Amino acid sequence: MSVLQFPVIDTKATGENIARLRQKCGLSVRDLQSYFGFEAPQAIYQWQHGQSLPSVDNLFALSELLGVPMNEILVSTNHITHIASFERQAEACRSGVIWGMVPWAQGAWQNFKIA
Repeated sequence: MSVLQFPVIDTKATGENIARLRQKCGLSVRDLQSYFGFEAPQAIYQWQHGQSLPSVDNLFALSELLGVPMNEILVSTNHITHIASFERQAEACRSGVIWGMVPWAQGAWQNFKIA
């Protein structure tokens, strides 16, 4: 059976990376709290301990503040997923099963104009 490497964010390693990059820039947790306009520093601590990840907007702002691309903040690990499950999902999409359940969606994309 074929396998596909599917990237997964390692929240603990990403949190450690956020802390390392923050310290490298000479910023405190309170500095980040102020930058993001958070009332309390808990969100920053949760990021650093791998308990949560920044939203995409906050990740983008963090990358700008730290002077690194977003993908240099995130640390991935590879998770092996069997490709057969993807093949079954793709077949369901091609078969019209999904579109058959949502009749209003059929051809809806044709109503959109490209600017």
